[in-house]
Amino acid sequence: MNRIILHIDVNNAFLSWTATEMLKKGSKVDIRTRYAIIGGNEKERKGIVLAKSNPCKLRGVVTAEPIYSARKKCPYLEVYPPDFKLYKSYSDQMYKYLSKYTDIIERYSIDECFLDYTGSCNLFGDPIKLAYKIKNDIYKMFGFTVNVGVGNNKLLAKMASDFEKPNKVHTLFSDEIESKMFSLPVENLFMIGRASSKRLHEMNIHTIGDLAHTDINLLLNRFKSTGKIMHDYANGIDNSPVYYEKETVKSISSSTVLSYNYHDVVKIKRVILELAMDVSRKLRDNKMFANVVGVWIKYDYFSKVSKQEKLDNCVSTDEEIFDNALRIFNKIWNKEDGIRSICVFIGDLSSKRQRQLSLFDDNLQDSSADKLQAVIDEIRDKYGKNSINFANIRSDFK
Repeated sequence: MNRIILHIDVNNAFLSWTATEMLKKGSKVDIRTRYAIIGGNEKERKGIVLAKSNPCKLRGVVTAEPIYSARKKCPYLEVYPPDFKLYKSYSDQMYKYLSKYTDIIERYSIDECFLDYTGSCNLFGDPIKLAYKIKNDIYKMFGFTVNVGVGNNKLLAKMASDFEKPNKVHTLFSDEIESKMFSLPVENLFMIGRASSKRLHEMNIHTIGDLAHTDINLLLNRFKSTGKIMHDYANGIDNSPVYYEKETVKSISSSTVLSYNYHDVVKIKRVILELAMDVSRKLRDNKMFANVVGVWIKYDYFSKVSKQEKLDNCVSTDEEIFDNALRIFNKIWNKEDGIRSICVFIGDLSSKRQRQLSLFDDNLQDSSADKLQAVIDEIRDKYGKNSINFANIRSDFK
């Protein structure tokens, strides 16, 4: 049986979610219909366009351009600050709603989800009819629109959802690849960036169909292993699963979908720290210790890399779990591709701190660390989790 994958993509998410919240709070203006953008702080020189309205798009405003440049195109530009806490709330609401149709859901980004609907067809019926229901329900329930793509794998579903926008349902099944995909410009193929598309055009490869029919050895010679991925994607080939996490009593995990693809190691370290603090606190709340620490990361294509390690000594403090998670992360990150999401997980839990002793070990060190962590937890419980953070006193956190 062919797989049935749905890709749900929020239309213009940051601006749409901001607009939806403003309308809920009584605003008479829908900023989606105005010359409006979501942007960083211009005074701090972080003023880039994170999201733009359709009127701005028609004036040539593009994501990631400086706001001062956008103002030249739209003299009456309205700039609204991002609110990632709000965006996560809307993302969580959408995810909870989608969970009623399958538990095999991948939060690919804060505004995108993949659903493996293969096993749910007998329960909820025709996937195309369901796609329309999802699209309509999300608008009625939450006030924002989505595109839904339906295909036989993640690549085809995502490509389908990128067809005409907004508020549309599109299909791209395996038998539709040639008719719907081959004529598209090669830069429209998922994972083909600006640099790659330029090199492909130089090779006289202008459409996805051209790429699909190019000798794979030529692509391997020019793009190394990435050439095979390009060739596979151009032919609609993608066997990657829909990644989803199930937390069991034997393990604890904490993951996050990043607001954009992270390359900055300092920002990545801070994310790993937050996740490590989250899982370690859950661990201590259950009066447990962990013998295994692991990390998985997802890149800005469908690749996921993970690694876990059995420790010589079990751990429970923020610093212990962070240090191990960071060490594992440094082993698996290729330091080139942008990271879309990160997870820190712990396993092989025990109710007692176990360690492999030698003649030179000192149990007092463990006892002191546990006592210090208990004091930190007490302060956080009283004054908030951000009241004390060991990253502020770690000289190597930079």
